Amino acid sequence: MNRTTVSLIAGVAALAAVTGFASLSEPEASVRDSATTAARLPVERTSLLCPAPSTSDIAETAYTSFTPLTEGTGGKGAAELAPAGAGPADKGTSKDEADDDGGKADGKGDGAKAVLTPKKAGKPVTGESSGAEAPALIGTAEGSLASGWTVQQTTEVPAGTGRGLLGTTCTAPDTEFWFPGASTAKERTDYAHLTNPDDSAAVADIELFGKDGVLKSTVGEGIQIPPHGSEAVLLSTLIDEPQTNLTVHVTVRSGRVAAAVQALDDRIGGDWLAPSTDPAAGLVLPGIPKDATSVRLVAFAPGDSDADLKVRLASPSGLITPAGHETLHVKAGMTAAVDLGDVTRGEAGSLVLTPTGRATPVVAALRVVRGKGVDQETAFIPATGAVDTRATAADNRSKGSTLSLVAPGRSARVKVTASAGSGGGETTTKTYTVKGGTTLNVEPLVPSGLKGTYALTVEPLSGGPVHAARTLAATEEGVPMFTVQTLPDDRGTVEVPDAEQDLSVLQK
Repeated sequence: MNRTTVSLIAGVAALAAVTGFASLSEPEASVRDSATTAARLPVERTSLLCPAPSTSDIAETAYTSFTPLTEGTGGKGAAELAPAGAGPADKGTSKDEADDDGGKADGKGDGAKAVLTPKKAGKPVTGESSGAEAPALIGTAEGSLASGWTVQQTTEVPAGTGRGLLGTTCTAPDTEFWFPGASTAKERTDYAHLTNPDDSAAVADIELFGKDGVLKSTVGEGIQIPPHGSEAVLLSTLIDEPQTNLTVHVTVRSGRVAAAVQALDDRIGGDWLAPSTDPAAGLVLPGIPKDATSVRLVAFAPGDSDADLKVRLASPSGLITPAGHETLHVKAGMTAAVDLGDVTRGEAGSLVLTPTGRATPVVAALRVVRGKGVDQETAFIPATGAVDTRATAADNRSKGSTLSLVAPGRSARVKVTASAGSGGGETTTKTYTVKGGTTLNVEPLVPSGLKGTYALTVEPLSGGPVHAARTLAATEEGVPMFTVQTLPDDRGTVEVPDAEQDLSVLQK
């Protein structure tokens, strides 16, 4: 997983912080005023990976890159989002780049051309691709563009299996992922996308867990992902019998990958299923839309002990226990699912899971449906960690964006910043108070003079933990298309212990 290493050589501190992969240079003397304190410094190198967006010939995909302004990053930086497997990208110069729009590029028609080459922090940069051949992307940001770098991939598929708005936040590589909420039911077509950012091949295993436990399969073992490449594995090919509710466990034997599950339904649309936060005894699943017509909770206990969870909805007015669904029993090694119906009853909410007794780690996710009949659309909300220092959602539009903030315990004060637009506009900031045990839905600030898309950055100021999610919605031919992205902490800074010169190490 993520590691930090500190070494001393001849009294000079060389520091490296890993976030996917991220690095730090030696701290400036101005922040090294005490040998007993630790400085919080911005990372200087970050990697993000985006899965191949769609198998549909009529898919249209937008990419939005944004790096929030961070103190201590300096003025120099570089970033690039380029096709996987293409080798070094041909950065070229698009018309937009020549007009100094900050690095927008068109990813159509040239597999080796960078889709995005951002030039500066504080302003979104957009790119696009279309059709079924759009590849997975591998991105790297350095210097002033690395700390908090966020890339959103949003795809619109107007018809066919999985039609709707499919959104995902491109993620850093890691070695283990949990995806409760997948399915191999006959109406579902689910793929696990694995992308390798490194120069050597990665080897991964995929395990599937149903209602009765692990589903035996040798096909999911030893999957090779080539250097700078990506593999999409159809989950139904890994097991013999269809399973309505599954938990997918991806582990990496060698190397690192980014993983995401694309869940496509014949009737009710589709979306990306992002990984749940690490197994924990208590979980928060933020951002259930107020007009959700169906909510399904899927949970899994990866250890040897059963889990008993109290199920509560953090509504705008406080914590509510859904009638008939007060608790959920999750057997060890088995996937449990419960349909909560229209649990929000016209009010925005977030699900809060806590142990009823013994604390047993679990992972969980929600499948959320909006609309009725043939005009239904699906999104997924995995459990997510609290925003520690800062989190960002890119690709917000003048209409259709909603920010959800939930304080499951104590009340909290939160600063929300709307960036300048990708095509113009001015930054706007506002502070909100989220009462304990409630969800606050914010129709986000829109930058004055907005042109294009903008980013929302969330920074807790005081009080208890805050969890966040952003909903992006658009209605096409009566279908309420939407996608929900949770906002975990961006890990754009790292606490680095101070180091003093000690020449005695040279005498040992």
